[in-house]
Amino acid sequence: MASQWDAIVVGGGHNGLTAAALLARAGLRTLVLERRELAGGCCVTEEIAPGCRASTTSYIASMLRPEVIRELGLARHGLRMVPCEPALQVALDGGTVLADWGDPGRTAAEIARYSAADARAFVTVTAELHRLAARLQPLLTELPPDTSGGRLRDLAELVRLGRRLRGIRARDLAGLTELLTGSLGEFIEARFESRQARALLLANNLYGKHGGPYQPGTLIGLAFHMLTGGEESVQGFFGHVIGGMGAISEAIAAAGRSHGMQLRTGAEVGQILVRRGQATGVALADGTELTARVVLSGADPKRTFLGLLDKAELPGDFAAAVAGIKMDGPCAKVNLVLDAEPQVLGMPADAGPGQRALFTLPPEIGVADACYDLAKRGELAAADQLFVDCVVASNVDGSLAPAGRHIMTCFVQYVPYRLASGSWDQRREELGDLVLSRIAAFAPNVPRSVLARQVLTPLDLERGYGLTEGNIFHGDIRPDQLFHMRPVPGWARYATPVRGLYLCGAGAHPGGGVTGAPGYNAAGRVLADLKRGRRSRDAAS
Repeated sequence: MASQWDAIVVGGGHNGLTAAALLARAGLRTLVLERRELAGGCCVTEEIAPGCRASTTSYIASMLRPEVIRELGLARHGLRMVPCEPALQVALDGGTVLADWGDPGRTAAEIARYSAADARAFVTVTAELHRLAARLQPLLTELPPDTSGGRLRDLAELVRLGRRLRGIRARDLAGLTELLTGSLGEFIEARFESRQARALLLANNLYGKHGGPYQPGTLIGLAFHMLTGGEESVQGFFGHVIGGMGAISEAIAAAGRSHGMQLRTGAEVGQILVRRGQATGVALADGTELTARVVLSGADPKRTFLGLLDKAELPGDFAAAVAGIKMDGPCAKVNLVLDAEPQVLGMPADAGPGQRALFTLPPEIGVADACYDLAKRGELAAADQLFVDCVVASNVDGSLAPAGRHIMTCFVQYVPYRLASGSWDQRREELGDLVLSRIAAFAPNVPRSVLARQVLTPLDLERGYGLTEGNIFHGDIRPDQLFHMRPVPGWARYATPVRGLYLCGAGAHPGGGVTGAPGYNAAGRVLADLKRGRRSRDAAS
């Protein structure tokens, strides 16, 4: 392997691969270094039993940026996504199943079985959320405001923000404020009366985010899920990825390779090298040193700045701000191989494979809030308090398992990263048992159908996938850690206090989820800086 590169990307997650592919497309000699033997980070498909593959961590494609899909030609490189229809479905006590379809009118007709007022409210709320999400949409691929100081810079940022807000109506400004700061529980209870409709709205929360549903800032999940995704830029897009989520990373990597990008797995970076305030390359864990004009890190901010850099290279206030980023992931994953398809109580007899492929088990709003409070204290909740999102991916993708086998992935919240008693190594299977007990109340055949089980606790997510404290977003999604505040104030534009070092993972704007946006934006920033540097050198000569 060559030792000199234009760009080295630390971490082969889907964002790191996106940044690398775009840099390679621009003509830079680009190398991606991935610690694991499999690239993709948390956007992977892995074998969990002989011949049976699961999307072990991320599991549904909902906000993959159209710009990434189109500019890298991911369809040409094998990416195929099938829209989830319904996008969401809740199974409730008493054998009730309620689906959220792509057509709001169809969903409203289902809700009307329980409340005509809620059916009307659903149509109104959906239209409002679509309108507000459209206002937020452009921010995903824009540089956040530069708050690093300077009067002229401050003025320029105010002008730029003013242009973005031009034409916004007063009610939309109020709505956006509520979306960013409001409580999901209070929003739902103020607009819906039936437990069924409330459960459907609660299930559309931001999975993996800190905060019980009554906490301020939890309403933002409704807006996130209304942002566009997929090649056609569909609002509220949810998709099953054929081949599992790893097919996204594989397609991005293939696109990058077509432009000369090189990817090396099993290559752990031990240190980012810095000389006189300038990133000069990396040292691998085995001592090998590789040089580069720029280094991009797809690792989370804490791992990047507090683990891979010498603290002496960072301003003290910056290091302190990074150390203060809220992490401690509140979620876990349970992946199952079954010898029978889950038989969900209340599932319509004529339900097709797509409808049978997903169901969410949300507790009552107050119970979910109590579950989060337990997690804050380091305690595991009872089975009936857990929030479990289930996807039977093999129903829509026969390539994941042989005939007679079914792949079911279960996203679980709220669970603590730090347990008050015992360790996750001791209590891992206890969590798996709780999840199966929760599912059994709605799909009684599942526990006896389990052939293989994989339980990924927050600690497993940290150790296996490099997520500090098991946080799937590289830092919690909350108002004080978003936009110009991400990862820390003054450094929201991908560049860092170390010249030539950039952040390109989910810890940068706009945050987590399988979007590709942080990698896309970071690549744009790097190319702009390199072009500016060339112009400066040309002018000097």
